[in-house]
Amino acid sequence: MVIALIAAIGVMLIAAKPISDFVDAHPTIKMLALSFLILVGVTLIVEGFDVHVPKGYIYFSMVFSVAVEMLNLRLRKKQQPKPVKLYKTISN
Repeated sequence: MVIALIAAIGVMLIAAKPISDFVDAHPTIKMLALSFLILVGVTLIVEGFDVHVPKGYIYFSMVFSVAVEMLNLRLRKKQQPKPVKLYKTISN
């Protein structure tokens, strides 16, 4: 158990910077992560009132949201305008 915990901490330390850079570069991912936190929080509150929420619904909604966001990122990447090429003008 201790070895698994140390390995998990190591993976988190190594992956923290690339994940942080990716999230900073894509603000919609931040919003998606915040919505997941709200979803989990609401689910915990509902479960606290002794109402069972099937986990399949929650997992499906999270996977669907991530899939849609990945498609959006891919489409936006293709639609980025090409940089303007500036030509050197010859002055008389």
